[in-house]
Amino acid sequence: MPERICIVPRVSGVGGMVSFLHKFSVGVQARGVQVTNELSDTPYGAILVIGGTRELGALYAAHRRGIRIVQRLDGLNWIHRVRPVSLKHSLRAEYGNLLLSMIRRFLADRIVYQSGFSHTWWNQRFGNPGKPFSVIYNGVDLAAYAPGGEGRPADICRLLVVEGSLGGGYEDGLENAVRLGEGLAARGWPLEVQVVGEVSESLKTAWMAKTTLALRWSGLVRREEIPALDRSAHLLFSADVHPACPNSVIEALACGLPVLAFDTGSLMELVTPDVGFVGPYGSDAWKLERPEVAGLVPGAEQVLKDWATFSRAARARAERLFGLEEMVNHYLEVLLG
Repeated sequence: MPERICIVPRVSGVGGMVSFLHKFSVGVQARGVQVTNELSDTPYGAILVIGGTRELGALYAAHRRGIRIVQRLDGLNWIHRVRPVSLKHSLRAEYGNLLLSMIRRFLADRIVYQSGFSHTWWNQRFGNPGKPFSVIYNGVDLAAYAPGGEGRPADICRLLVVEGSLGGGYEDGLENAVRLGEGLAARGWPLEVQVVGEVSESLKTAWMAKTTLALRWSGLVRREEIPALDRSAHLLFSADVHPACPNSVIEALACGLPVLAFDTGSLMELVTPDVGFVGPYGSDAWKLERPEVAGLVPGAEQVLKDWATFSRAARARAERLFGLEEMVNHYLEVLLG
């Protein structure tokens, strides 16, 4: 009988969890491992919990039967503690943290953290559970996400921002991208900012009135469109603050697209000096204070002046660390090894 695993919850929509579920499910099934997304659909040899699940009773029953439970952990919900949000949003965020921490402490046999930063963050907030753990970076299909020359303009520099949403407390990411673009434009670089992700019409209108930069709004795009977008740009600006392991960064590197970011979260782990530039935030990122965007401009210039070298190094780093095959193999070793 072939190996069989259960992956829960069965997430849908957009975002990192959805992307991981799709890529990992395809990868393991290509190796002959069957996948179910229902805890009641027994038998299976192991369970992978992507973050958390509300099916604690079924998870506990599997734990009692001796089925290995592996929990994959991203970061923690924290924006609601800094920015004013609705009571409903705040309660949902705290409930999510509590649910994940309960599974981590009492039900998981092994834990996979998406980065060293994520591992440290969880231990600082909820203590060390004393269980076997691994750090496994997200992976990408290196054949689909590969360098190419199509679409990159020759007469203007394109700064790309790829986020699921730039609202709900994440508006600062858009402001930082525009300020970075303005800083480069002030130094003589003809530049446009292309934004991929959900942005409200009111926010678009506000920024079109605030800046003379060319702004392109691509909205939400299908997963299959991302490689062409990465290949059409000169720089990716990672707008998230304290990300655990952003897919947009790994996908960009695989396409040979150098990355700019502030030194928060896992970004210093992912983006080494030869593949882009990670600069100091310049204030308290945990309080979402205004960052020193001007500090990124010299690093961005350095990349643009030697773009081809940085692009080759970005692809080489992705081949070395962020291949989908490697990610799937590591997870299967933790689940079934």
